[in-house]
Formats: sequence, structure tokens, C-alpha cells
Amino acid sequence: MFDPMHFEELPFKLDNGLGARARFGLIILQSDQTAEYEFATLLRGEGVARYHARIPNAMEVTPETLRDMERDMPVAAALLPPSFGFDAIGYCCTSGATMIGEGRVDEIIRSIHPGAKTTNPLTACKAALAALGARRFALVTPYPPSVTSKMQRNLADAGFETGAVASFNQSDDFTVARISSDSILDAILAVGRRERCAAVFVSCTSLRVLPVIAEAEKQIGKPVISSNQATAWHLMRLVGLGDRPEGAGRLFQH
Repeated sequence: MFDPMHFEELPFKLDNGLGARARFGLIILQSDQTAEYEFATLLRGEGVARYHARIPNAMEVTPETLRDMERDMPVAAALLPPSFGFDAIGYCCTSGATMIGEGRVDEIIRSIHPGAKTTNPLTACKAALAALGARRFALVTPYPPSVTSKMQRNLADAGFETGAVASFNQSDDFTVARISSDSILDAILAVGRRERCAAVFVSCTSLRVLPVIAEAEKQIGKPVISSNQATAWHLMRLVGLGDRPEGAGRLFQH
């Protein structure tokens, strides 16, 4: 008869757990329907681990609601356990990084994870444009003018010129995530064929850009950058990974 008061204690060994090559943390908007899916395609492979935390955000996208995320960012960052030993952490909101400030985002995350490198889609976009040698680009966003114009000015201050700007002009984040990839492809082709741009940046982690990047680049003959793709690329390169996910665009050649 089995005695529940008597059991055999088993021996075990500890290893370093998942993420022998890299451990990535991702702070994703509560309303985001796309980022986790696309990062699962991009940040993968033997020895790569990724962990997500959600940060509260308003469904309406305005400069004020985006800035409000600064208040909750320390808690969201702490939901990624420091004991995991993250190599790099990304705050996955392009417009939020624009309104809060890239430096402030880095400061908050590193106050919880001092040993981790950090990025966000706006910082990653700048690094991507520099790597591609594209100082003049076309900008596609889903945002209203109050947000799009602020992002354009931020990129201009960093030395990048927008040769064309186009927007779906939506402030409802649920609607943004349901914009079809075909519509995004049409938008890229419409602005990307113009002579006054060497690349196209499609901003917003909620937009489903990844499925059409390869086709868009083929048709316009120029690099296409998206928020999720650039963030994944920058996270990899920050920790020394040279991975090149299939179909993820020219950016990963750098």
C-alpha cells in the first residue's frame, strides 16, 4: 500500500535554462493583437527565448493616452523577472516611445533590469535606417496627425528626412490591428515608388506588416522596415546575434 507520508527525494542538476544564446523581454501593449505573433516568427531558433509582459493602455491613441503609459512602465518591466537575466528588452510601442521619449523608456527599464540592453521601435527604426544607408524615407502610420507629425519631427531631428508621409488616420487601436495586410501592402507601394525615398518605414506594432515585407520590397526595389521587424532585428544585433529570418526583409542582411 502506498504511504503518502513516505516519498523518495529525487536527485537533479541545474542548467542555465532556456535562452542559452539570448533571453529577450518584450513589453507589449494591452491592446496589441499583432506583436506577439510576429515576434514568434522573428525571435526564434535554438537557444533563443522570449518573454512577454503586457502594459495597460487606452484604446484611443492620442498623445495624452500614449504618455500615460509612462506611469505603468515600471510595473510592466518588473513583470519580466530580473532573475531571468535578460540580455535585451524591448518596449513595443512606436508612438509610445515617441511621446514618452526614448531616453526615458530606457531609463525606466534599466532601473529594473540594469544589465539589459534596451530598445523600442522608434530607436530600432533609426538604427535600421542608418544600417541601410537610407537618410530619406517614406513614412506610413495608422495614427491621427497629432501623433504622426510628432514622430516625423522626432525622426527629422535625428537626421532622417521623410520624402512622403501617409496615414490610415485611425485613433482606435482595435481598428488598427484589423487593417488588412493587403491594405498595408497597397500603402507601401503607393508611397514607396516615389523617387524621394530610399526606404519605407511602416510604424505601429499592431499593423500586420511582416507578411507583406518581402513582396513589397520585390515590387518597389527598396527596403521596407516595420516596427516589429526593426525591433526584433535591433534586439538581435544588440546582443550579437546575426540571425536572418526567412522573408523578413533586407534589413536582416545587416
